[in-house]
Amino acid sequence: MLAFLPGLYLLPTSHAQAPAFPPPSQMFPVPTSESLTYAVDWRVFPAGTASFHLKAEGPNEHVTATAASIGTVNLLFPVADRYDSVFDRHTGCSFEYRKQIQEGRRRLTGLMQLDYTHHLQKLNEKNLVTGTSKQQNSPIPGCVTDVLSGIFYVATQPLQVGHDMHFPLADGGHVVAVTMKVEARESVVTPAGTFATIRVQPTADVGVVKNRGTILIWYSDDIRHIPVQVRAHLFWGTVTMRLTSVSNK
Repeated sequence: MLAFLPGLYLLPTSHAQAPAFPPPSQMFPVPTSESLTYAVDWRVFPAGTASFHLKAEGPNEHVTATAASIGTVNLLFPVADRYDSVFDRHTGCSFEYRKQIQEGRRRLTGLMQLDYTHHLQKLNEKNLVTGTSKQQNSPIPGCVTDVLSGIFYVATQPLQVGHDMHFPLADGGHVVAVTMKVEARESVVTPAGTFATIRVQPTADVGVVKNRGTILIWYSDDIRHIPVQVRAHLFWGTVTMRLTSVSNK
């Protein structure tokens, strides 16, 4: 997730326990080019801006996400993050996930590569403040997504209320078994307009670490399945991303 929204904080599962990975549905195609921008609020205060950019690159999809703080939040805790991931448009399998994090005094770069030939997740991270590095290889099943591509992988599925999704997600040297609870249809008002949406909640099949908050995602209830709103309920307040614009550039 973006800097303003914490990771899913899911418990690791073993290679053998990983759920199946349904391929993307042709009914909900991956856009060949799309840019989504968001306003980010903390409680009732403007906190920052965020964006997603999707671009087809041959058989693959390149997803870029950015996050930047504004106003008072920028003075207290400046954020300037970028995340990139690449996944197969036909299978949904992720190939790599990169991050460049600048949050307060924290500076971190990371690269996760997914080697399906050898069933390995190869993780390389570097703390730019301390100069320390981390390298780790860990097993993965035949197909997984990552924390960025996973948002748009979910958008390729039918999303029927009452029918939960299950899939494996690779992150931080672990594979987690994710359940997306498809909870309800709701109307959501954003700066980009009013949308009929489907609300989903990501959890883990084996449980969520207590007191880490709840994340909700509202996808447009049409063939595009645009994530029009994302909200995280945390012990220190609620952070909400609301769609401000959509472009096919």
